[in-house]
Order: sequence, then structure tokens, then C-alpha cells
Amino acid sequence: MAQNSLIYKVELSVSDMDRHYYETHKLTVAKHPSESDERLMVRLLAFALNAHEHLEMTKGLSTDDEPDIWQKSLSDEIDVWVALGLPSEKIIRQSCNKSARVVIYPYGGKTAEVWWDKVRSSTARFDKLEVVNLAEHDTAALAKLANRAMKLGVHIQDGDVMVSVDDSVVYLTPQTWKEAG
Repeated sequence: MAQNSLIYKVELSVSDMDRHYYETHKLTVAKHPSESDERLMVRLLAFALNAHEHLEMTKGLSTDDEPDIWQKSLSDEIDVWVALGLPSEKIIRQSCNKSARVVIYPYGGKTAEVWWDKVRSSTARFDKLEVVNLAEHDTAALAKLANRAMKLGVHIQDGDVMVSVDDSVVYLTPQTWKEAG
């Protein structure tokens, strides 16, 4: 019998001093049975890093033709496509053809580095692609913060990020591997 997704209630407060964005988002997030706490928290972090009033979670792992997070225009065009993990060059190309901006957040340490070495040259031509790596020790620390009912605070300043849940705090500095052209 298939397992059901776990539902997480998240109050995400974003203070992004780099983009001058300050807002609280009340999110109901379904954690797929195959999704780890680490991936769930990376998804929430990616949401915070791209926060916008029209940004929303998608079906994610449940579908192949949608990113993990997207922002659509009022005319239903995809403005921002946010993907997690290590997508193939084919998926990256398709994403860049469907969206005005694509952001990929690889994580997993050495595995992410090997993936980037493999796809870097073939993705150089995609001007709308941004790749931002999250260090393995940072995402492992984020995973420990996961809770079914979270008040998550994300503070961003000068590219540095502070994530807090209750009395626990994780500091991280996402590393940009490719900037959008």
C-alpha cells in the first residue's frame, strides 16, 4: 500500500535585505513519501530565497513537467522556475525554454560538484539560468530543524542566510556557480 504525503504547516517569515522583500507566507507543504527532511528544508529555503507574492509550491516530486517551485504571471506564463537537486541537461534545456528565469539549487556535497562538472559546459549557453549550490553541512543542519508545524525565519543580507526555527539557528552562504546573463 502506498504511503501518503505528510503535511507540514509552515509560517515562513522572510526578511531579504538584498532584495528589500519582507513578508510572511503561510504555507501548507506536502512532503512526498520519498522526500527527506533535508530536501523539504532546501525547498523551503529556495522558496525564501526567491520569495514573491506570486511564488508557489508545485506538485514537485509527483510530476515530471513542473519544477519544485514556480512563479507565474497573471497571463499564466512561467516567470521563475525553481528546481532542486541535480537535473539532467535535457531538463535544464526544457526549463529554460518554458520560463523567463530558471534557478537550480544543487545540494549533496561531492555529488553536486560531480554533476556540475558534467553539465557546466553544456549549460553555459543558457543566459536565463542561475545555479546556486548549498553546502552539504548546511543542508544537513537545516534538516535537523524540520518540524510538522514550523515558524521558520529566514534573514538574508549580503548573500548570507540565517535560518531559525524556535531557538535553533543555521547560518549558511549559498555559493553561486552560475549567474543568469
